[in-house]
Amino acid sequence: MSELRFVDDYLPALLAQASQLISSEFHEVARKHGFSVSEWRVMASLAGGEAISIGQLAQVTVTKQPTVTRLLDRMEARGQVERLPHESDRRVTLVRITRKGSNAVEHLMELAREHEMRVLEPFGLQRAEELKSTLRHIIELHARTPGDAPTDAINEEE
Repeated sequence: MSELRFVDDYLPALLAQASQLISSEFHEVARKHGFSVSEWRVMASLAGGEAISIGQLAQVTVTKQPTVTRLLDRMEARGQVERLPHESDRRVTLVRITRKGSNAVEHLMELAREHEMRVLEPFGLQRAEELKSTLRHIIELHARTPGDAPTDAINEEE
């Protein structure tokens, strides 16, 4: 049996490879439904949730903030998202999905859940939930405030 390469046993490399492979499968579906990868990430991140800051949205979507701002300009013009002022901090702009945006992405989210089920099915429900819980915990432990995010680790894909 051959020895493993470093990247074959290094968590960040494994996470990145798994994410790229699984995401790229679904990105084809998103494109067929008229969404760029970045638009899909924004819509999925906003769907069913409270308004969040543009900085938080950039962090969650793994996209540079200027790219998110340009995306939001286009999506706001289509009526899919809206910007709101922050209650106490004038420097912060919040974003939320509109009813029109929710309707536009609803079917795509169903397809995403089906894709997720196909990916996780070989592992069984319990292991799948444990994996997701572990990943959420890793994210929680290593999350940075939007201004702290290293720029080389953020995807510019659009």
